[in-house]
Amino acid sequence: MGMPLELNTMIVTKGREERIENNFFKLEKDEYRLYPMHIPLEVKNSISGEIRGIAEIYKLEWSDQKTLIYFELKSLESTN
Repeated sequence: MGMPLELNTMIVTKGREERIENNFFKLEKDEYRLYPMHIPLEVKNSISGEIRGIAEIYKLEWSDQKTLIYFELKSLESTN
């Protein structure tokens, strides 16, 4: 039996990110997802949306069919 896994190269928040402190955020995604860590990634509100910023993921957790992404926003492209 296999485990479904999605590989992502950008962070799509859909407005569900939670600020931990300053420029550090947490985002919960359904299902198991794999992201490159410690590499600058685009942050978007939707897949087809404009780039909101650049972030680096510093921690990734899988449990109960969910992925928790912890990232630091390195630069902000838009205030929206």
